[in-house]
Amino acid sequence: MAVQLINIPVTIRNNLPQRFERKYYLGPAQVDFATGLLRQLCLPADDFPWEQINSLYFDTPDLDQHERSSSGDYFKDKVRIRWYGNEKDLRGIQNIYLELKSRQGFASTKQRLRLQVPAENILPENLGRGIIPQTLLMNTLYGFGYFPSRPLLPVIMISYWRYRYSEIMSGQRVSLDCRINSTMIMPGYGNGEKNLELPGGIIEIKGQSMELPETLRHARILYTDWTRFSKYSACIDSHTDAPGSVGQLSPSGRVVRF
Repeated sequence: MAVQLINIPVTIRNNLPQRFERKYYLGPAQVDFATGLLRQLCLPADDFPWEQINSLYFDTPDLDQHERSSSGDYFKDKVRIRWYGNEKDLRGIQNIYLELKSRQGFASTKQRLRLQVPAENILPENLGRGIIPQTLLMNTLYGFGYFPSRPLLPVIMISYWRYRYSEIMSGQRVSLDCRINSTMIMPGYGNGEKNLELPGGIIEIKGQSMELPETLRHARILYTDWTRFSKYSACIDSHTDAPGSVGQLSPSGRVVRF
């Protein structure tokens, strides 16, 4: 069955609305406390307060996007196909979203195209085929105003649970991501481990400015430094470090304490 386009992107990359993101890494011991605190300071999101998110990330053969993210480049792009729910939810035709996320410093934009594919396309054993034809992938990215200089390949599949909230006073979006696990898809890269889980979680606060809402400004869980944590780069690093080594499952520059 052919891939079906649901809508066509009509935005121009340079004129997209920007949002600012603050990310806070939480160690495993902090996740439960953070969950309880967010329930006091925020309301559950009206739409999809929790769900499993899955993403197949694409990159060049030499992982250019990963290297740019790891080195903290000012301009960064990520290409991924995203879908929601777990394997038990897959049947018949599945909605997926081809996304381009672009970042300039602390501001980011996102463009996405909704498609429908046979559910079998996103089974783990089939992800190496890229879910959609390469021509559709590249032509859509061109439509987004993104012109990669080299072919893009499926690299890694990352899944996690996201809990969405709305800050009670300002309505600002807050999310907690945890149970982050990944499997390398690109042949010959990493240690061959599947469903490798990063401990802890990530709080993301998204809005139109860098300023935090008053209630969150004084939350103890945010006393830690905020970061540009990238699930994509952190998961790739965990697959390339020696299995069982100190820091394999820790974000760069940190050692997780259980």
